[in-house]
Amino acid sequence: MALVIDNLSKTYANGTQALKSVSLTIPKGMFGLLGPNGAGKSSLMRTIATLQDADTGSIFLDDLDVLREKEAVRRVLGYLPQEFGVYPRVSAEELLDHLAVLKGIANKGERKAIVEALLQQTNLWNARKKNLGGYSGGMKQRFGIAQALLGNPRLIIVDEPTAGLDPAERNRFHNLLSEIGENIIVILSTHIVSDVTDLCRNMAIISQGQVRLTGDPLTVMEQLRGQVWCKLVSKDEVAALQAQYHVISSRLFAGQTIVHVLSDYRPDSGFEEVNPDLEDVYFAQISESNKKKELSTGY
Repeated sequence: MALVIDNLSKTYANGTQALKSVSLTIPKGMFGLLGPNGAGKSSLMRTIATLQDADTGSIFLDDLDVLREKEAVRRVLGYLPQEFGVYPRVSAEELLDHLAVLKGIANKGERKAIVEALLQQTNLWNARKKNLGGYSGGMKQRFGIAQALLGNPRLIIVDEPTAGLDPAERNRFHNLLSEIGENIIVILSTHIVSDVTDLCRNMAIISQGQVRLTGDPLTVMEQLRGQVWCKLVSKDEVAALQAQYHVISSRLFAGQTIVHVLSDYRPDSGFEEVNPDLEDVYFAQISESNKKKELSTGY
């Protein structure tokens, strides 16, 4: 089972080119699509989910033409968008039953069994009678996964699912996604690097509508070994380092700033080599993308 995206492009009516010749092969399991806000992630997810057309290119889910056989795709697709609304005065059990009807599960007994199983799987059984307006953010996201699982989908898309969740709910959601991703294709679209590190065996980084890197997170981290250096500096020193070196990230720590530099050699005696993590890979790709944009546009 695989989702194959080939040479996909999309430009909106206002002239924004959201996708530029995107090609990806996404196998069964958890696949992380990592990129900053505005990178094109949601545009790609919406196109795969049959919510908008592409200008050029193709998408196939095995032998199913996603761009042309939309109704057939929707029967095997589960989708949790970034903005997932619920009816606040309806219980989880009632709404999930209603959505099951819309999904084509007509038999009442079958529908009851499926709804109960999904509420158990998403750990919402004890809150099944509670109105959705009283759910926490994490509970709403788990309900979103429950509705996405209706109809035994072959492909599930989740767009920025852990944004705003507290650590405990984030862990629950991770465990749920990991369980789901054992047997089907799950695309996790996010700007949170640790979500991809924790969950995904395959990934892609997208920036400015283009795929910048694909691979296994462990492999792409290993490819940067010996090239990432860090130094603890004052805030006033950061600008000078950025002018002199390829600074890929900086963050505050105990009132000072930790700077990460990408270099084939030690930048100066104050820098220490660090084992690269996926955040280093991500920032290296995004900074390179931004540099290319500056060179091509002049700003």
